[in-house]
Amino acid sequence: MIDKFDAAIFDMDGTIMDSLGIWEKIDYEFLEKKRGIKVPEDYVHAIAAMSFTEIANYTKARFNLSDTPEELMQEWTDMAIHEYSHNVLLKPYVREYMSYLKQHGKKIALCTSSPEYFFKPALRSNGIYDWFDAFANTCEAGVGKNHPDVFELAAKKVGVSADRCMAFEDVITAALSAKAAGMLVCGVYDKRSSKYTSQLKEVCDMYINGFDELLEEK
Repeated sequence: MIDKFDAAIFDMDGTIMDSLGIWEKIDYEFLEKKRGIKVPEDYVHAIAAMSFTEIANYTKARFNLSDTPEELMQEWTDMAIHEYSHNVLLKPYVREYMSYLKQHGKKIALCTSSPEYFFKPALRSNGIYDWFDAFANTCEAGVGKNHPDVFELAAKKVGVSADRCMAFEDVITAALSAKAAGMLVCGVYDKRSSKYTSQLKEVCDMYINGFDELLEEK
Protein backbone atom coordinates (compact mmCIF):
# COMPACT_ATOMS: atom_id res chain seq x y z
CA MET A 1 0.00 0.00 0.00
CA ILE A 2 2.90 2.38 0.65
CA ASP A 3 3.53 2.82 -3.07
CA LYS A 4 0.03 4.27 -3.53
CA PHE A 5 0.68 7.54 -1.66
CA ASP A 6 3.35 10.20 -1.27
CA ALA A 7 2.05 11.84 1.91
CA ALA A 8 0.52 10.47 5.08
CA ILE A 9 -2.07 12.79 6.65
CA PHE A 10 -2.57 11.82 10.29
CA ASP A 11 -5.40 12.72 12.62
CA MET A 12 -4.21 13.07 16.22
CA ASP A 13 -6.80 12.20 18.88
CA GLY A 14 -7.78 8.55 18.69
CA THR A 15 -5.59 7.89 15.66
CA ILE A 16 -1.94 8.39 16.63
CA MET A 17 -2.53 9.56 20.22
CA ASP A 18 -4.21 7.49 22.89
CA SER A 19 -6.19 10.44 24.23
CA LEU A 20 -9.41 8.55 25.03
CA GLY A 21 -9.02 8.80 28.79
CA ILE A 22 -8.04 12.47 28.67
CA TRP A 23 -11.22 13.65 26.95
CA GLU A 24 -13.43 11.31 28.95
CA LYS A 25 -11.94 12.91 32.06
CA ILE A 26 -12.47 16.44 30.70
CA ASP A 27 -16.05 15.70 29.58
CA TYR A 28 -16.85 14.24 33.00
CA GLU A 29 -15.30 17.09 34.99
CA PHE A 30 -16.80 19.76 32.73
CA LEU A 31 -20.39 18.45 32.57
CA GLU A 32 -20.98 16.10 35.49
CA LYS A 33 -18.64 17.29 38.23
CA LYS A 34 -18.94 21.04 37.64
CA ARG A 35 -22.48 21.33 36.23
CA GLY A 36 -24.32 18.21 37.35
CA ILE A 37 -25.13 17.16 33.77
CA LYS A 38 -24.64 13.51 32.87
CA VAL A 39 -22.56 13.11 29.70
CA PRO A 40 -24.98 11.82 27.00
CA GLU A 41 -23.91 8.66 25.19
CA ASP A 42 -24.06 10.39 21.79
CA TYR A 43 -22.17 13.54 22.83
CA VAL A 44 -18.68 12.30 21.91
CA HIS A 45 -19.77 11.13 18.46
CA ALA A 46 -21.72 14.34 17.83
CA ILE A 47 -18.68 16.57 18.40
CA ALA A 48 -15.99 14.24 16.99
CA ALA A 49 -15.51 16.02 13.66
CA MET A 50 -16.29 19.59 14.78
CA SER A 51 -13.83 22.42 15.17
CA PHE A 52 -13.14 23.75 18.67
CA THR A 53 -15.43 26.74 18.07
CA GLU A 54 -18.19 24.53 16.68
CA ILE A 55 -17.98 22.28 19.74
CA ALA A 56 -18.34 25.29 22.04
CA ASN A 57 -21.38 26.60 20.16
CA TYR A 58 -22.95 23.13 20.03
CA THR A 59 -22.32 22.43 23.73
CA LYS A 60 -23.70 25.80 24.82
CA ALA A 61 -26.88 25.29 22.79
CA ARG A 62 -27.42 21.61 23.65
CA PHE A 63 -27.10 22.06 27.41
CA ASN A 64 -28.47 25.62 27.56
CA LEU A 65 -25.35 26.90 29.30
CA SER A 66 -24.98 30.49 30.42
CA ASP A 67 -21.26 30.51 29.54
CA THR A 68 -20.18 32.19 26.32
CA PRO A 69 -18.50 29.99 23.70
CA GLU A 70 -15.25 31.81 24.46
CA GLU A 71 -15.55 31.00 28.17
CA LEU A 72 -16.20 27.33 27.37
CA MET A 73 -13.17 27.13 25.11
CA GLN A 74 -10.97 28.77 27.74
CA GLU A 75 -12.17 26.33 30.41
CA TRP A 76 -11.46 23.33 28.16
CA THR A 77 -8.10 24.81 27.22
CA ASP A 78 -7.05 25.22 30.83
CA MET A 79 -8.07 21.63 31.59
CA ALA A 80 -6.44 20.11 28.53
CA ILE A 81 -3.07 21.87 28.16
CA HIS A 82 -1.57 20.10 31.15
CA GLU A 83 -2.92 16.73 30.01
CA TYR A 84 -1.56 17.12 26.46
CA SER A 85 1.79 18.30 27.76
CA HIS A 86 2.33 15.44 30.18
CA ASN A 87 -0.18 12.58 29.96
CA VAL A 88 -1.10 11.89 26.31
CA LEU A 89 0.94 9.09 24.77
CA LEU A 90 1.38 7.69 21.28
CA LYS A 91 -0.51 4.57 20.33
CA PRO A 92 1.64 1.45 19.92
CA TYR A 93 3.87 1.31 16.82
CA VAL A 94 3.05 4.87 15.68
CA ARG A 95 6.67 5.92 16.12
CA GLU A 96 7.94 2.89 14.23
CA TYR A 97 5.51 3.41 11.37
CA MET A 98 6.36 7.10 11.01
CA SER A 99 10.05 6.22 10.96
CA TYR A 100 9.29 3.69 8.23
CA LEU A 101 7.47 6.37 6.20
CA LYS A 102 10.39 8.77 6.58
CA GLN A 103 12.83 6.09 5.41
CA HIS A 104 10.74 5.77 2.25
CA GLY A 105 10.69 9.51 1.57
CA LYS A 106 7.04 10.11 2.42
CA LYS A 107 5.77 13.48 3.63
CA ILE A 108 3.96 13.51 6.97
CA ALA A 109 1.28 16.01 8.00
CA LEU A 110 -1.00 16.40 10.99
CA CYS A 111 -4.65 17.16 10.23
CA THR A 112 -6.52 17.75 13.47
CA SER A 113 -9.41 19.46 15.19
CA SER A 114 -7.11 20.26 18.11
CA PRO A 115 -5.65 23.79 18.31
CA GLU A 116 -1.88 24.37 18.30
CA TYR A 117 -1.65 24.71 22.07
CA PHE A 118 -2.87 21.10 22.35
CA PHE A 119 -1.11 19.33 19.52
CA LYS A 120 2.31 20.99 19.73
CA PRO A 121 3.00 20.05 23.40
CA ALA A 122 1.68 16.52 22.77
CA LEU A 123 3.91 15.95 19.75
CA ARG A 124 6.93 17.49 21.47
CA SER A 125 6.49 15.48 24.68
CA ASN A 126 6.38 12.31 22.57
CA GLY A 127 9.46 13.32 20.58
CA ILE A 128 7.87 13.37 17.10
CA TYR A 129 7.15 17.07 16.50
CA ASP A 130 10.11 17.49 14.12
CA TRP A 131 9.00 14.51 12.03
CA PHE A 132 6.06 16.47 10.58
CA ASP A 133 6.39 18.40 7.35
CA ALA A 134 3.17 20.38 7.92
CA PHE A 135 0.33 20.99 10.34
CA ALA A 136 -3.29 21.80 9.46
CA ASN A 137 -6.09 22.26 11.93
CA THR A 138 -9.75 23.09 11.72
CA CYS A 139 -9.25 26.45 13.46
CA GLU A 140 -7.09 27.52 10.51
CA ALA A 141 -9.44 25.97 7.94
CA GLY A 142 -12.46 27.71 9.48
CA VAL A 143 -14.68 24.60 9.49
CA GLY A 144 -14.62 21.20 11.16
CA LYS A 145 -13.74 17.81 9.78
CA ASN A 146 -17.30 17.40 8.60
CA HIS A 147 -16.02 19.38 5.60
CA PRO A 148 -13.06 18.51 3.31
CA ASP A 149 -11.38 21.92 3.71
CA VAL A 150 -8.83 20.97 6.38
CA PHE A 151 -7.75 17.90 4.39
CA GLU A 152 -7.31 20.02 1.27
CA LEU A 153 -5.26 22.45 3.35
CA ALA A 154 -3.01 19.64 4.62
CA ALA A 155 -2.38 18.40 1.08
CA LYS A 156 -1.56 21.92 -0.07
CA LYS A 157 0.88 22.45 2.80
CA VAL A 158 2.88 19.30 2.03
CA GLY A 159 2.77 20.04 -1.70
CA VAL A 160 1.17 16.73 -2.66
CA SER A 161 -2.02 16.31 -4.67
CA ALA A 162 -4.91 14.94 -2.64
CA ASP A 163 -5.13 11.77 -4.70
CA ARG A 164 -1.57 10.93 -3.61
CA CYS A 165 -2.35 11.38 0.09
CA MET A 166 -3.39 8.72 2.57
CA ALA A 167 -5.47 10.06 5.46
CA PHE A 168 -5.48 8.10 8.72
CA GLU A 169 -8.72 8.59 10.66
CA ASP A 170 -10.68 6.93 13.46
CA VAL A 171 -13.97 8.85 12.99
CA ILE A 172 -16.46 8.10 10.21
CA THR A 173 -17.41 11.75 9.57
CA ALA A 174 -13.78 12.77 9.11
CA ALA A 175 -13.11 9.74 6.91
CA LEU A 176 -15.97 10.78 4.62
CA SER A 177 -14.55 14.30 4.38
CA ALA A 178 -11.08 12.99 3.53
CA LYS A 179 -12.66 10.92 0.76
CA ALA A 180 -14.51 14.01 -0.45
CA ALA A 181 -11.16 15.79 -0.65
CA GLY A 182 -9.99 13.03 -2.99
CA MET A 183 -7.71 11.18 -0.58
CA LEU A 184 -7.21 7.52 0.12
CA VAL A 185 -8.29 6.76 3.68
CA CYS A 186 -7.05 4.24 6.22
CA GLY A 187 -9.47 3.69 9.10
CA VAL A 188 -7.85 3.23 12.51
CA TYR A 189 -9.47 1.44 15.43
CA ASP A 190 -10.09 3.44 18.59
CA LYS A 191 -12.22 2.37 21.53
CA ARG A 192 -13.97 5.72 21.71
CA SER A 193 -15.48 5.34 18.22
CA SER A 194 -15.58 1.53 18.08
CA LYS A 195 -19.37 1.33 17.72
CA TYR A 196 -18.96 2.82 14.24
CA THR A 197 -16.21 0.43 13.13
CA SER A 198 -18.36 -1.38 10.56
CA GLN A 199 -19.32 1.93 8.92
CA LEU A 200 -15.71 3.08 8.90
CA LYS A 201 -14.62 -0.12 7.20
CA GLU A 202 -17.21 0.42 4.47
CA VAL A 203 -15.99 3.96 3.75
CA CYS A 204 -12.23 3.47 3.95
CA ASP A 205 -9.82 2.01 1.42
CA MET A 206 -8.26 -0.04 4.21
CA TYR A 207 -8.70 -0.54 7.95
CA ILE A 208 -6.25 -1.37 10.73
CA ASN A 209 -6.61 -2.32 14.38
CA GLY A 210 -3.07 -1.07 15.05
CA PHE A 211 -0.06 0.36 13.21
CA ASP A 212 1.87 -2.89 13.66
CA GLU A 213 -0.30 -4.26 10.84
CA LEU A 214 1.24 -1.74 8.44
CA LEU A 215 4.74 -2.67 9.56
CA GLU A 216 3.96 -6.32 8.79
CA GLU A 217 3.51 -5.30 5.13
CA LYS A 218 7.21 -4.37 4.84
